Amino acid sequence: MANAGDEDPKRSPAIAPAAAKPGLTGIGAVLAPPMFASLLSRLFNWSRSGVGPRLLAAVLLFSSAVTLTLTALQLYLDYDREVGLIETRLDEIGRSTTDSLGESLWNLDQNQLKLQLDGILRLPDIRSAEVREIADRPNPIRLAVGEPSARSAVTRDYPLNYSVQGAAREIGVLHVEATLADVYQHLLNRALVILVSQAAKTFLVSLFIIYMVHLLVTRHLVAIAEFVSKYNLARPPPPLRLERRAPYDADELDKMVDAFNAMCANLERAYGELREANASLERDLSIRRRAEEDARASEQRFRDYAETASDWFWETGPDHRFTYISDRVAAFGMDPKALIGKRRTDAAFGPDAEPEKWRAHLATLDRHEPFRKFEYRGRDTAGRMHHFSVNGQPIFAADGRFMGYRGSATDLTAQHETEERLRQSQKMDAIGQLTGGVAHDFNNVLTVITGTIEIIRDGLADKPELAAIAQLIDDAAARGAEITSQLLTFARRQPLEPREIDVNALVVETVKLLKPTLGEHIEIETRLADDAWSAMADPSQLSSAIVNLAVNARDAMPGGGRLTLETANRELDDTSGDAVRGAFVMIAVSDTGHGIPADIRERVFEPFFTTKGVGRGTGLGLSMVYGFARQTGGTVAVESEEGVGTVMRLFLPRSKGEAPARTAPVQPLVTARGQETILVVEDDPLVQGYVIAQLGSLGYRTLVAGDGASALVLVDQGAKFDLLFTDVIMPGGMNGRELADAVRLRRPGVRVLFTSGYTDNAIVHEGHLDPGVALLGKPYRKSELSEKIREVLASESPA
Repeated sequence: MANAGDEDPKRSPAIAPAAAKPGLTGIGAVLAPPMFASLLSRLFNWSRSGVGPRLLAAVLLFSSAVTLTLTALQLYLDYDREVGLIETRLDEIGRSTTDSLGESLWNLDQNQLKLQLDGILRLPDIRSAEVREIADRPNPIRLAVGEPSARSAVTRDYPLNYSVQGAAREIGVLHVEATLADVYQHLLNRALVILVSQAAKTFLVSLFIIYMVHLLVTRHLVAIAEFVSKYNLARPPPPLRLERRAPYDADELDKMVDAFNAMCANLERAYGELREANASLERDLSIRRRAEEDARASEQRFRDYAETASDWFWETGPDHRFTYISDRVAAFGMDPKALIGKRRTDAAFGPDAEPEKWRAHLATLDRHEPFRKFEYRGRDTAGRMHHFSVNGQPIFAADGRFMGYRGSATDLTAQHETEERLRQSQKMDAIGQLTGGVAHDFNNVLTVITGTIEIIRDGLADKPELAAIAQLIDDAAARGAEITSQLLTFARRQPLEPREIDVNALVVETVKLLKPTLGEHIEIETRLADDAWSAMADPSQLSSAIVNLAVNARDAMPGGGRLTLETANRELDDTSGDAVRGAFVMIAVSDTGHGIPADIRERVFEPFFTTKGVGRGTGLGLSMVYGFARQTGGTVAVESEEGVGTVMRLFLPRSKGEAPARTAPVQPLVTARGQETILVVEDDPLVQGYVIAQLGSLGYRTLVAGDGASALVLVDQGAKFDLLFTDVIMPGGMNGRELADAVRLRRPGVRVLFTSGYTDNAIVHEGHLDPGVALLGKPYRKSELSEKIREVLASESPA
């Protein structure tokens, strides 16, 4: 056989019993002018189907991707080189002109400055140049030439110094701007040239490749396919041969032809062996009858096993109705006799709720296919819900008739309950991490809003209409701060300051706040245990939790009712599902409202879940209570009955001490001023600008850094400051706590005030603020900032 490329194109591929005939022409004849029209026609018909179009598309796509990648790389290198030249030119301007410009600016020689700036402007790519004088006098010099560009520009600012009595003094700034417009135009022209030339080359090469593939491979594959499709085992044709000039060595097509011919020979031998096997099958019928008798004995053994197994077994007929259920099912609260004659869908609970699942299962049964681990729910005779897992195998008679199914079932109720508790816990933790991160960013924004609105409101004191609008903004920001606080509490990221508290006293004080809040249509009753233990909790957070529970209870009693607050001592074990155990103080909030429906009772602590109308609640109240309880080391339990009411029980860990602390009355904050120097470390530009402005208005001097590394550079350079005021969560691999530790290694005894809207376990562990740590939570107002700074500066230096 010769090379496939040496075939006469006038002859189509065919199957022949003999080798290819001599005298075939080569590729040159195919490409000859008399055959060009025929070639185009064949290419057009071939491209309408087959692998040719796909091969062409793949080659074009790959070549285009390579071309675009290489073009982008070349353009990037050209861009980098051009920008480097511009930046070198700007650096040269800074080195060569700042001295002469500084001298001219010192002499106030604006003409000389103008000449020097015009000289700079004449340099290539320079768009504008400007000199600004730094002087404490009216109308300092500001001279500019050229037209600044709004975009596509590279700028440099160079200080202009002048030596006065041997000391360099900064007297102005040179601002130079270079345009990138010519660079972009050059790159665009180069990109168009590269892409057009590469596209033409790629297209021509692709056409040649697919033509050669057709000539050498695909047309022979069509011949092989026609041979196989027409092969008749009863009357086998001659061996397959390809019409082409034989190559020097056997190629892949030759090997494929040999393989097909060998397969055909094997099929002919197998056909003869099959006739012999049919005769042998007749002799095996007697053996099959004996096997059926053994099967009946095996069935009896199965029934014996079914009655003693830990699971239960079942059988159904061709109509999928139960014909047998082992007595073992009674151990799971079901009556086997009541299930006989029913379908699985009849015994299941709510199959309409999962239509796709049941349709797929019934389709499997209709196809008589085996199935495993099909799970569904059902009720026992007492009405309790169970989860079942079923395995089934179809049964066929000796003649192939479908007889039904046989299988086993397992009760997975306990496993499902355990998995649901774990899944609920993981879901709440995941939502907590997400909401904590959102609250962090929102608190940064609220810090700027609440601070700047104070300034605006003070400036509008003589304009009541605008002052009222400013107050509305302030109220909205306060509401946002309350929501973020609830988010952080739910996420268990709110820094708590727990201490021993008298629970009864706190409940009494909270009731005084509830009476005007709930309204006269709600009757409030207290049942306080005389021997109630003291609890370890944050009193302000606990009071907020009680208020949230009371407000939810009020909303459940729109027509009025009775709200009961009760305290008691409780010992819990770990069977409650929340993995808490030990001594707890219980605070129960009960109402006589409409109750919580059973289908949503497990979701009441999810954030943003609410049954109230739009605009009537955020859905964070109960989430905040849940997060506070878990962060404190306790838990929350809900008990409700529709039409009767709801009881929310809050469990707080018992204090180990005996003398609960009383909460001191809250003193009004005053705006304290000072003259110390404060190193402010804040990564958010908006918050940073706000803090600097507020500290400046309070009389403090400030040093500013955007991250921990920049702050340490200032410390190492000998910067003097009295207080480190740092954010906790910052980029750059160093948080606020790590920065404070590093600064204290360099300057023992330095005072530190942390600020954050989300601490992320940097200064809070197990929900509690670390000992000796001062924290100003975001958002904060000017008075809170000044008070906290004076408190930290007046405290003793840390060891």
